[in-house]
Amino acid sequence: MTKKTTSAASLRYIKPLGPRILVRVLKQEERSAAGLYLPQGVKEHHDEALYGEVIEVARADGHTESLGENVSGVPLGAKILFPKGDGLPVPWDEDLRLLEVKSVWATVEEVEGKEIQ
Repeated sequence: MTKKTTSAASLRYIKPLGPRILVRVLKQEERSAAGLYLPQGVKEHHDEALYGEVIEVARADGHTESLGENVSGVPLGAKILFPKGDGLPVPWDEDLRLLEVKSVWATVEEVEGKEIQ
């Protein structure tokens, strides 16, 4: 269950329903591969996909992860690529999106540079 504090006295919990997941959009580097600084507006304009981390998934019984089976098919904590225009932005947090599983293009595995040979 994902919590988002909105004030000192209230919390909001988001539980995706059906084949949906909650994704936190991860910010990308602001420099190109050549080391040039890319202004935020330019980078966002040219991106066709967003990179995010799955922070909540739909559960068969609607309870916490220990009580319900993940029905989304996407692992909790997975890094994913999805189309820029897909997903429903969460009104109180611009980094969160509710996304249908069919919109996930790929999962991404991050490997340290020294592990690549």
